[in-house]
Amino acid sequence: MAEENENANNEELQDNNPERIKEEIIYLPGMYRDWFMDYASYVILERAVPYVNDGLKPVQRRIMHAMREMDDGRFTKVANIIGQTMQYHPHGDASIGDALVQLGQKNLLVDTQGNWGNQLTGDGAAAPRYIEARLTKFALEVVFNPKTTEWKLAYDGRKKEPVTLPVKFPLLLAQGVDGIAVGLASKIFPHNFNELIDASIAYLKNKEFEILPDFPSGGMADFSKYNNGLRGGVVKIRAKIEKRDNKTLVITEIPFGKTTTTLIDSIIKANEKGKIKVKKIDDNTAENVEILVHIANDVSSDKTIDALYAFTDCEVSLSPNACIIENDKPHFISVSEILKRSVDATLRLLKQELEIKKSELEEAWHFASLEQIFIEERIYKDKKFEDAASMDVAIAHVDQRLEPWKPKFKREITREDIQKLMEIRMARILKFNTDKANEHILSIEDEIDEVVNNIENIVPYTIRWFSHLKDKYGKGRERKTEIRSFENIVATKVVVKNEKLYVDRKEGFMGTGLRKSEFVCDCSDIDDIIVFRRDGTYFVTRVSDKTFIGKNPLHIAVFKRNDKRTIYNSVYRDGKTGVSYMKRFAVTGVTRDKEYDLTKGTKGSRVTYFSANPNGEAEVLKILLKPKPRIKKLAFEVDMGELAIKGRQSMGNILTKHEVYKISLKEKGISTLGGRKIWFDEDVMRLNADNRGKYLGEFLGEDKILVIYKNGELQLYNFDLSNHFDPDILTIEKFDSGKILSAVYYDAEQKFYYVKRFEIDEPEGKRIRFIGDNPDNKLISITWVRYPRLEIEFGGKHSERENEIIEVAEYIGVKSWKAKGKRLSNYSIENVKEVEPVVKDEDQKPAQDKDDEEGPKDDFDDIPFEVKRPDKSDDKNQMSLF
Repeated sequence: MAEENENANNEELQDNNPERIKEEIIYLPGMYRDWFMDYASYVILERAVPYVNDGLKPVQRRIMHAMREMDDGRFTKVANIIGQTMQYHPHGDASIGDALVQLGQKNLLVDTQGNWGNQLTGDGAAAPRYIEARLTKFALEVVFNPKTTEWKLAYDGRKKEPVTLPVKFPLLLAQGVDGIAVGLASKIFPHNFNELIDASIAYLKNKEFEILPDFPSGGMADFSKYNNGLRGGVVKIRAKIEKRDNKTLVITEIPFGKTTTTLIDSIIKANEKGKIKVKKIDDNTAENVEILVHIANDVSSDKTIDALYAFTDCEVSLSPNACIIENDKPHFISVSEILKRSVDATLRLLKQELEIKKSELEEAWHFASLEQIFIEERIYKDKKFEDAASMDVAIAHVDQRLEPWKPKFKREITREDIQKLMEIRMARILKFNTDKANEHILSIEDEIDEVVNNIENIVPYTIRWFSHLKDKYGKGRERKTEIRSFENIVATKVVVKNEKLYVDRKEGFMGTGLRKSEFVCDCSDIDDIIVFRRDGTYFVTRVSDKTFIGKNPLHIAVFKRNDKRTIYNSVYRDGKTGVSYMKRFAVTGVTRDKEYDLTKGTKGSRVTYFSANPNGEAEVLKILLKPKPRIKKLAFEVDMGELAIKGRQSMGNILTKHEVYKISLKEKGISTLGGRKIWFDEDVMRLNADNRGKYLGEFLGEDKILVIYKNGELQLYNFDLSNHFDPDILTIEKFDSGKILSAVYYDAEQKFYYVKRFEIDEPEGKRIRFIGDNPDNKLISITWVRYPRLEIEFGGKHSERENEIIEVAEYIGVKSWKAKGKRLSNYSIENVKEVEPVVKDEDQKPAQDKDDEEGPKDDFDDIPFEVKRPDKSDDKNQMSLF
């Protein structure tokens, strides 16, 4: 007892040791650091970021596992699924219900029944007790296999759940993911089902591949800066906007992540701020998006489309951030790498399944062979077997009797095998058939050989697996998002002129709030204004309510950055020498609110003449000098068009060294810049003056652009760079009113081919259909050749008829585009070809611009005039040039 008290005292003394107490102290900052790291790790691994193995977050994986447990082929109430999932997911029913609705809306793993909400409108799903779900056939085939699943205990230790599901498909890329954890986030965009399979096959074949997102809401997207899904990439997504007429726009597809409600709200806000002019908006969205935007009468529909992209949610930029969990750690990898790892995992799983199947087949072959020997050799009839005193004796006898056949087997015959033989019922023995037994064993051997062959050729087997998935589930999963290259929209070029600019010259103020002062021009609240003063200084500043610019300004206008066609003609007197200089210059780019000088910058310099010319027009000036001795010529004229256009800082040319009395405009000149050279960029379907795409020509004044569409429609456009064109263009070129079109088309109602010749005499902006009003009519070919020749090949019951040559110019005269034309033949036509004309058409090609290496080309010169006769039983078989 005394010894115990002494030990207790020693322990008490040891516990009071200051050094030991100091070692056991956990300071508060350290405690928070540990707790925060534990929390952050938990959120990253167990909540927000998907695992690369199966592409699922934990809550999604638990939902899928619970649905597999409940699956009987029928729909189940979502409320019941949520309850089942709560056995594995300890975070409440709300998070499970939201995750299940998102899975159902993606239409890949979960079949839905009831009101599951609408991703397009943002409407939520009905309560879980009203809606139902079940696993899709795709999910049952691709996601589950208990034999290849790694299991772990659930949070309460009562049940087992999968660590990851054995998914044999790049599910993560197909569904996409958006998760925010602690310190990092994951944002992977959804990709197209069929394109993922094609890329997987390409990877297995060691070929290059590229995968780009495909958004369920459709729209158009520019992936030029996608960066393979890594951080730092950007995807621009635009709504699909069509022109119903000049005053009505229709939005038929919206950007990913937006709803019709948020999109309409953004349009209303832009309208309230004066960025666009909209009269009203009608939302007719049901199964498909249909938002009607009615624009004001005095607003261009093309500019309004650009303004919608510039100032509303009709265009959004999204940044990917491909973050996944692998080996319980977050990794940032590209979507291509995610696909490769998924395909590698699929290959391993398929090989593992084959090896499991092989072992099962070998076991089946093993027992079938034992059973055949046991019955055919009537071992069960042996007297030693029947009189065996114990089970051990009986098993030993059977084992001894099987001794001659043991070398045939691929593994040892165990006690369990013999016990299984002894459990065979007499009814089975009596029904035993040797021939059927042999056939069964041979069929097992054939299956084993097939499985072994698949294992040895696992890559071709995996390719067949992906091809099978595409054939079985790929129908109806075509790409929804159109891949496009976007041209950057300059906001100042498309914004509505929602303000008026005024100037008080006497006091030296400019702004939109000086309503009682002199009106200058219409502008927008984001425009820049350029101001020239009489002393030659000038600057660019942002428009505002009121800004001091100096008394009696010389020139005020809206500034267009990078505008090389607005040319300033000026004459100034140098303050130091008194010499007058003249110059022509453009102001393309300056620093805002920084002063520049168009003179030499000497004190006392002054601008004596100034004009701004929007298209580079030159002028003839009349100069009057002050009378002085020995000056014989006091008046002379100067043609500014003879001056070269130089930089804004150039000194200019000497006009005169004498003192100028007066400068006046004698004659307004023409543009010295010539016509505007226009190109058409097929990637963005826009006009440009930057030498990008197909050269259309040099345009002046009333010149027009002709566009012929594949559906048999044409339209004349001006050469405004803001014009929008539909994507189904057959040809686009500078319009020549002297050309005659020869067109062949198939009349779906009459079921005959017709040919017609016509000139275009419709006004700009009117779209006409020159092949008839029937929407099933098909344009076969069209040509500018003045004297085309057609060779007709007959088919069907007239296939033996000799080919016929038609001189189109002799066959039919030039009529209106509204005319039906003339039937090519009453016989069945198999093929129509254009052949070399006898009379050459010297005016076939427009003159080439010698100053430009890329002269205009005529698309129709090389169009092959060749078709196949449409199948009268199925109009879809009609073939055309497109």
